[in-house]
Amino acid sequence: MFSRIYMICFFVLLLVMTPVYAEKMSLKHFVPGSYQQLLEENADKPFMLAIWSTTCSSCMEKIALLNELKESRPEINIVMLATDDVSVSGQIQTVLAKNELTGLDNWAFADENAQRLRHEIDPKWYGELPRTYFLNKNHERQGISGALSREDYDTIFKGILN
Repeated sequence: MFSRIYMICFFVLLLVMTPVYAEKMSLKHFVPGSYQQLLEENADKPFMLAIWSTTCSSCMEKIALLNELKESRPEINIVMLATDDVSVSGQIQTVLAKNELTGLDNWAFADENAQRLRHEIDPKWYGELPRTYFLNKNHERQGISGALSREDYDTIFKGILN
């Protein structure tokens, strides 16, 4: 009797854990050269690079808005980049899952020299968060530090789609 209960518990646990494991597999490592890869993957199309951290209170307050944007603006590819080290992938994945953002292109810093990674993205960016880059189809970009409102996003999206 106990072995049957243990087997049922095992399979229930397996079913519950499988999606969590699958979600963790989608977190890419952002290393030198990754920014260029993002540009190549998004050639000739507009996209938004949302840079955030699990330790950034403004990021955590506004991250739910990114799910709304994902749903309402499917023509804009949203790329998420956590400046947290990949060693805290579990925390990153928890935040992404809670906010229904696991289906996006998700990255996390994976180089000991975070300053080098920031410099590769933008030499004028010194690490303030949240940081968002809006790139039009020609990859002309606008970088903004700080939390944005829904109205801010809508205004900027109109500009990069034209």
